[in-house]
Amino acid sequence: MSEEPDIPMMGSVNAIERAMQLTNADTVAVTSTDELPPDKVKQISWNLQAGRQHLVLAPSIVDIAGPRLHTRPVAGLPLIHVETPRFSKGQLFLKRALDVCASMLGVVLLSPVLAFLAISIRLSSEGPVLFRQVRIGRGGREFTMLKFRSMVTNAEELLENLQRQRREDGIDSGNEILFKMKNDPRVTPIGRIMRKYSLDELPQLLNVVGGSMSLVGPRPPLPKEVEQYATHVHRRFLVKPGITGLWQVSGRSNLSWEDTVRLDLSYVENWSVLTDVAILAKTAKAALAPGDSAH
Repeated sequence: MSEEPDIPMMGSVNAIERAMQLTNADTVAVTSTDELPPDKVKQISWNLQAGRQHLVLAPSIVDIAGPRLHTRPVAGLPLIHVETPRFSKGQLFLKRALDVCASMLGVVLLSPVLAFLAISIRLSSEGPVLFRQVRIGRGGREFTMLKFRSMVTNAEELLENLQRQRREDGIDSGNEILFKMKNDPRVTPIGRIMRKYSLDELPQLLNVVGGSMSLVGPRPPLPKEVEQYATHVHRRFLVKPGITGLWQVSGRSNLSWEDTVRLDLSYVENWSVLTDVAILAKTAKAALAPGDSAH
C-alpha cells in the first residue's frame, strides 16, 4: 500500500484566512465546488485581501483543451463557454498529408516484413492471408478494415460459444462491450506472434492510404458495438478511426470500456498534430512490449 503524500493540513475550509496567514500564501485554489455552496465561495473571495490575495476556480470539466475554454460575461455573470471540436481545412489537410506520406513510406519500408508474414500465414493454416471486417468510421459510415488473419477461419462462429462459456464460468473481462480473452483458442500459432507485436495490424496502412482510416484516431468499432453506444460516445465519429490511438498506448486490451471511451473522446476533443506525433512515438515503443492487440 502506498504511503499518503506528506501534505500539511491547515484545518477545514472555515480556516482559510488563518491558514493563509501561517503559510504566507497569496492564492486560494478551489479545485471542486461540488461540496461548497455558492455563498461559501463568495465568502472566501470577500475575505481575501484586495490586490494581494487571489482566488482561482477550476471548472468541473475534464479532458477539454484550454484553448476551447473561454470566460465571457453574460448578463453580468462570468460564464465558461466550451467550444465544440472544430477542425479547419488546414488541420485536415495537414493530418491527411501526414497519413499519406507516413503510411506509404511504411508500406515501402516494411514490404519485406509484409511479404514474410503473408507467406507464413498461407503456409501455416488454411484460409486467406487477409482478414476483412466491416467497421464504423468517420461520420458513422461503414468501411472494410484489413488485417493479417490471426485466427482460424471459423472464428466468428466460435465467438458466441466462447462468450456463453465465459458467462457460465462467471468470468468478467472488465469491458462490457469489447470482447477480450487471454489465450484465445481461435488464434493460430503465427497469429499469436503477430498479435504479440501488433503485426496483424500492418495491412491497415492500406486503409490509411485509401482514406478510410488515419494513422492515429479512435479505435474502429464493430457495427454491433455501435448499437450499444450511449449517445455521447458517437462523438468519436467526428474523426477517422486510427491504427493506433490513446487507447492503445495507455493500456491496449487491458482497458475497461469506460477508459476506452474516455481516451477516445479526449483525443477527439483535443486533437493536434503534435498529439499524433507523440502517440506514434509511444506506439512504436508499446509495440515492442508483449501484449495482445485490441481487436
